[in-house]
Amino acid sequence: MKKGKQHPVAGARVVAIGGGTGLSMLLRGMKHYLAGRRHEISDLAAIVTVTDDGGSSGRLRREYRVLPPGDIRNCMVALSQDEALLGRLFQYRFHSGRGLRGHSFGNLFLTALTHITGDFAEAVRVSSEVLAIRGRIFPATLENVTLEAVMKDGKTVSGETHIVSSGKKIRRLRLRPRLVHPLPEVLEAIARANLILVGPGSLYTSVLPNLLVNGVAEAIESSSATKVYIANLMTQPGETEGFSLSDHVRVIYEHTRRKLFDWVVASNQIVSPEVARRYSARRAAPVLVDVKKLQAIGLRCMLDELLEEHGVVRHDSVRLAQLLVAEFVGPQSGRP
Repeated sequence: MKKGKQHPVAGARVVAIGGGTGLSMLLRGMKHYLAGRRHEISDLAAIVTVTDDGGSSGRLRREYRVLPPGDIRNCMVALSQDEALLGRLFQYRFHSGRGLRGHSFGNLFLTALTHITGDFAEAVRVSSEVLAIRGRIFPATLENVTLEAVMKDGKTVSGETHIVSSGKKIRRLRLRPRLVHPLPEVLEAIARANLILVGPGSLYTSVLPNLLVNGVAEAIESSSATKVYIANLMTQPGETEGFSLSDHVRVIYEHTRRKLFDWVVASNQIVSPEVARRYSARRAAPVLVDVKKLQAIGLRCMLDELLEEHGVVRHDSVRLAQLLVAEFVGPQSGRP
């Protein structure tokens, strides 16, 4: 339900929080408004979850005792000014070679730089310079964090990969260790922001891990920024099966014990029957946007045609960024 412009701020400071493909998609669209012709965005900071323990990231995490670089690598590529060449290099994945198979060049680059500099955050900064990225990227924490979920059946499952593969409903998510300290720059970026964007991304493995880091949810609640939750397009098997949009928000509020958002942004397009059937076979379905329930918990809703289909369902990064900038940041400036 579109309401019109909400006191847009020229040269806004924007913070995007999440992980996985959702955050990199969002950044890919938003970077075009950073220090551009109209200077709609003066600063774009991404806060990225570091709980991945699968694939190349998981192997590097276990073997070299570094934070998982995969999500951060994806964000760097998304913000790169040259996605065509350097972006492809950082995303290049080795398909053979003992010890190399399955690793991406960017993950290995970040791991090597971490050992050279002795600091993961510094490795991210230097890598960002190599890619000439627009914006800043921060891991939510520099601590070695493990996700732990208490399932509906009472069993406790540790590790993001095991949680996802369990296919079970989650009762409660927490971090181990229990007290995890944020990077100071994370709290500073949130405090200075004019606009805070959370999601889209997996509720339990991309969004909540950031919000459970000590002080992050409190900083968002205390911020004078406009706070927007960007809805997922589809539910996920087990984790959010049968969840409406208000259910996603409810879980965030229950875990953080705070009401964090002013707005929700969601797509009002219908998924094609063919694609919907394909997702249904995997126990996934379009997220129901239950506007009245959202309004009942104090949220304003903005709906638009944000869906892109190419055999799979994805957000249209250009259209989403255009909407966010037009409504919350600056004057309508058209597609980049």
